[in-house]
Amino acid sequence: MTDLTAAPDSLPLDLYAERAYLEYAMSVVKGRALPEVADGQKPVQRRILYAMKEMGLAAGAKPVKSARVVGEILGKYHPHGDRSAYEALVRMAQDFTLRYPLIDGQGNFGSRDGDGAAAMRYTEARLTPIADLLLAEIDQGTVDFVPNYDGAFDEPRLLPARLPMVLLNGASGIAVGMATEIPPHNLTEVAAAAVALLKDPALDTAGLMTYLPGPDFPGGGRIITASDDIRAAYESGRGSVRVRAQ
Repeated sequence: MTDLTAAPDSLPLDLYAERAYLEYAMSVVKGRALPEVADGQKPVQRRILYAMKEMGLAAGAKPVKSARVVGEILGKYHPHGDRSAYEALVRMAQDFTLRYPLIDGQGNFGSRDGDGAAAMRYTEARLTPIADLLLAEIDQGTVDFVPNYDGAFDEPRLLPARLPMVLLNGASGIAVGMATEIPPHNLTEVAAAAVALLKDPALDTAGLMTYLPGPDFPGGGRIITASDDIRAAYESGRGSVRVRAQ
């Protein structure tokens, strides 16, 4: 006699909940909320940049409607809502949000006072010269490609990224059990610090801060946090920076 009450694929609820939550948490951590240190981009940002590169929207190209860009991103690489993709695109074009914008936006892309961007059917976009540096030589075997969500196209797992964008533009994200909040920095200072570290790998934090004294925010202003506090934040990964408008 067959026992119809016991399904062959049954699983205790506590074990299922633990497994499902772990899979969800890892998906959020690795594929949504936190940027990769190698190129400084979250998945949606990386897909936006790559899709625009494939569309021929380099820095010198004629910009196209943002709606067309969003459609390309959703259809090929990022099967989520159009609002999330457009909001990410808008943020990448705001010079008051990113120290080094990656998208050259034409039209109303919002303001630092909280005004929202115009609808995607009104705005246009293309890449900035610094974004071209992130994508240069991507088709020459510099990075690995992986299948997209349905296997119809390939997308880069990372961008070649000649610049340390995770330091230049910073990063912000909240995942499951962890979060990041990295402030932006000045390109010239980061380059000087990198050269100094290559010449002297034993250089400590105080030595690096002679070249890279602290963050450099896109909105301007003056940092009033003491250098010792900034150094403690660099060394511990925890701290705060106060900025005074001027």
